[in-house]
Amino acid sequence: MNETTQLPALPDHLSADQRSPFHVAAVFEHDIGIRFNDKERVDVEEYCISEGWVKVPAGKARDRKGQPLLIKLKGKVEAFYR
Repeated sequence: MNETTQLPALPDHLSADQRSPFHVAAVFEHDIGIRFNDKERVDVEEYCISEGWVKVPAGKARDRKGQPLLIKLKGKVEAFYR
């Protein structure tokens, strides 16, 4: 069970939205995790490590296109492969 494939480097700014210019499909082929303020979060839609923020859904609210409304939380951000 040795994986010989190299994992792509995690970018500084990554978005789960396929329409975003910060979406990298190769990264989403693997399971990634986000640690925000030393706690692992599973609801992160977008992050930026250098600026120190994550965007998460704001409850059940949706915009007119049906996408979840996102709020920006600031703090210490770490991205990693599981």
